[in-house]
Amino acid sequence: MNDKTQAPALPDHLCIDPSSPHHVAAVFEHDIGIRFNDKERFDVEEYCISEGWVKVPAGKTLDRKGRPLLIKIKGKVEAFYK
Repeated sequence: MNDKTQAPALPDHLCIDPSSPHHVAAVFEHDIGIRFNDKERFDVEEYCISEGWVKVPAGKTLDRKGRPLLIKIKGKVEAFYK
């Protein structure tokens, strides 16, 4: 880490939506990277390391509240600070 502040440990389950119970604001003060099946992904909305899945937008499709419709993809998930 190049920052002088210590980053909190990355949780097992994290979501970027502030209304989600899995949203941790302190984590988003730092740059986070997600590696899915050994390739870095930049479109991950939510992940769970222990269950091995990520949620990503399904194209340009929106749900009834105007948010992107998400699909769950299973595989090997790694979260890290950039």
